[in-house]
Amino acid sequence: MSVTEETVKDGIVLSDTAVAKVRSLLEQEGRDDLALRVAVQPGGCSGLRYQLFFDERSLDGDVVKDYDGVKVVTDRMSAPYLGGASIDFVDTIEKQGFTIDNPNATGSCACGDSFS
Repeated sequence: MSVTEETVKDGIVLSDTAVAKVRSLLEQEGRDDLALRVAVQPGGCSGLRYQLFFDERSLDGDVVKDYDGVKVVTDRMSAPYLGGASIDFVDTIEKQGFTIDNPNATGSCACGDSFS
């Protein structure tokens, strides 16, 4: 996937590895009506916390991006905090899970679960 300046400004960018992992998780769920919802909620040691979960809802003002059949949704309140953020999936002996690189974060906590 090539990332252009326009896609970075438009919303969240998923790596090919993250798309493959989301697709695999959706297949395990056995449902094709779910989207990966990425949201920002108050909390964590730095003020804001990321939330990633599967959602069947469609909310007014949702920003939707499609990655070859994998839908990624962000609510309108979270979208300004996540514009240009890139999500990857790592699977190493040290760490497994989704990682978020967010150019809008001015600071983060040591655990990396929250940002400001």
